[in-house]
Formats: sequence, structure tokens, C-alpha cells
Amino acid sequence: MELDDIDRQILEALHENGRISYTDLGKKIGLSRVAVQSRINALAEAGVIERFTVVINPVKVGIQVSAFFNVDIEPPYLDEVAQKLAKEPAVTSLYHMTGPSTLHMHGIFANNQEMEKFLLETLYTMPGIVRVETQMLLKRYKSRMGMKL
Repeated sequence: MELDDIDRQILEALHENGRISYTDLGKKIGLSRVAVQSRINALAEAGVIERFTVVINPVKVGIQVSAFFNVDIEPPYLDEVAQKLAKEPAVTSLYHMTGPSTLHMHGIFANNQEMEKFLLETLYTMPGIVRVETQMLLKRYKSRMGMKL
């Protein structure tokens, strides 16, 4: 789908405030409510907009540990391990990477004990995993869901 300037303005406004009404968005960019709704629907149908969601601050809901994992996996097990990890509630993002690690993963946990349990009972027990490197987040300066145009 080729994005025009109006589509870009809509996406920028939605990125700033996903709860903005069609009417208010239309006023902001000079379109009718119906035109805005039609464009948003078209962007969603084309897959440009993947989903509308809420972003929760983990600390505010008792999630104290945020960690990044580099997981080296034997090639025949890559898809199997990735599919299992993708289903884990603690895993917030999972990427197949180039470089020294095969999977790069982010996870959030209520405390260190919950992370240790995840490591010992879930991650370390999966066949094909060769090495796991864990880095704990100390302070979050910026976090953005999705991409901004």
C-alpha cells in the first residue's frame, strides 16, 4: 500500500493518541469523520495498522524485573524453541537475529525468583538450547511500541 500525506498524518496522530475520536482526528487533519474512519479501516485491512492496544507501565503493576536474553540454539531446534517461547506470558518480544545469538528475547517478571523459575524450569529445559546470556534492565529511558513514521 502506498501511503500518502493524509495517511501519514493519521498514523502520526494515532501513534500519539490511539484513543482519539474519528471526529477529533478529522478536525485535526481537515477530513470528515467518515473519511477518517474509511482511511483507518483501509490501513488496517492492508496490514499497515496491525492492532490497537494499550501500553501498560510494568512497574506500576508490580513487575519489578525486566531482562533481555540472548539465546543460542542448535539450528534444527530454532523454530520449535521460538514457537514455545512465543507462547510464554513473560516473553514480551522475541526476534531471530544475526550475530552471536540466535534469538534475542525480552521478558518481564514480578521479581528475581520468578525470573529464576522461568530460566530453570522453562528456558534451560528446552532441547537445542546451547547458551543463554541474560542482561537485566536497570532503568528505562525510552520504550516505544510499534514504529513511528
